[in-house]
Amino acid sequence: MINHHMKNIKKYVLTLTIFLSITGCSPVQEVNIYTSRHYDVDDILYAEFTKKTGIQVNVISGSGGALMERLKSEGKNSPGDVFFTVDAGNLSNFQRAGFLQPITSTTIKELVPEELRGVNDEWVAIAKRARVIFYNPESITQDEIDGITYEELSDEKWRGRIVIRSSSNMYNQSLVSSLISNLGEQKTEQWAKGLVKNMARSPQGNDRSQLMAVANGVADLAIANTYYVGIMLSGKGGDEQQKAAEKLKVAFPNQNDRGAHVNISGGGILKFSPNRDNAEKFLEFLLSEEAQSHIVNNSFEYPVIETVQPHPIIDSLGEFKMDKTSVSDFGKYNPTAVKLMDRAGWK
Repeated sequence: MINHHMKNIKKYVLTLTIFLSITGCSPVQEVNIYTSRHYDVDDILYAEFTKKTGIQVNVISGSGGALMERLKSEGKNSPGDVFFTVDAGNLSNFQRAGFLQPITSTTIKELVPEELRGVNDEWVAIAKRARVIFYNPESITQDEIDGITYEELSDEKWRGRIVIRSSSNMYNQSLVSSLISNLGEQKTEQWAKGLVKNMARSPQGNDRSQLMAVANGVADLAIANTYYVGIMLSGKGGDEQQKAAEKLKVAFPNQNDRGAHVNISGGGILKFSPNRDNAEKFLEFLLSEEAQSHIVNNSFEYPVIETVQPHPIIDSLGEFKMDKTSVSDFGKYNPTAVKLMDRAGWK
C-alpha cells in the first residue's frame, strides 16, 4: 500500500514538472532596474538586452530621492538589481547610503578605466558627458577664448557675461567638487564667489536655457553639458533651438593642463539584488559595442569604450583633453561643494 502511494507521488511530481515546463511556469529570468534616467531611448536598450539574453527587464523609474526612499522601505526584501542614473554624484550618494555592492565582473573592469569607477568598484560609467563652455563668437574675441580655463571664469573681465544653472543642480555640484579635488576648498570658494559676480542673471532653467540665453544675447558664454547642444543641433528640440545652437561655438577648458571636466551616466548593483548574475550581465551589455553605439547616437553622450565613435554632431565639436580626475571625487566632495556654493551666494 505504501509503495503504491509513493508511486502515485512520484507520478504526480513528474507530471507537475512536465506541466510547468510546457506552460512556461519555470522560474522567470529577470533583472529589475531602478532608474532615474529620463531617456526614452533606454527602452530600446532594455528590449535588445531581453532579445539577446532572454532575461526580462522590469523598470522602476523615479527621481534619485524617491528611489532612495523606496529602497529604504524595502530593505533586504528589495527586488531591485541595478541602479541606473546620470552623474557620479548621484551614484556616490547611493553608495554612501549603503545601497550598492562591489562589481566583480572582470569584463567590466577591463573596459572601464579606474577613474570612471566608484570606490570599491561599486558603480561604473556607462557613458560620458563633458561640462564645457559655449560662447557667442559675435561677442567674444578669439583672444579671450583661446586657452581658457574654468578658473578664469571668476576674472573681472567676465563681469555680467556668464549664465549657468542653479547650485541645486547636481551637474554643477560635481563641477565644483572636481575643482575642490584639484584646487582645494579655499581657492574653489574664491572662484565660486567671482563666478557669482560674473553671472548675467540669477540662475534659472536647464542647460538648454543657458545656451538659448547666449544665442539670444542675454550673455556671452554658458557652462553646459555637451549632449544638450547635440540635441539642439540635431533638431530634436525644434527649429528655434537648432537655429540658436548653430550660433554657438564650443571651448574646451584647461586644455593646457588637466583637461575639461567630464562626468558620467552609470550604474551599480544594488546591495540586496536577488538576480545578481543578471545584473552584471546587464551592465556588461551596456558596455558592449552595440549598446554603446545606441547610447551615443541617441543621447549624444560620449562612449566609454574606445572602439565606438561619438555621434557625428558631437564628434564635430572636436577632440579634446579630458580631465582624468576620478569621478568618485565628485561624490566625496559633494557635501563640501554644496556648502561652499551656498556661502558663495550661488542661488
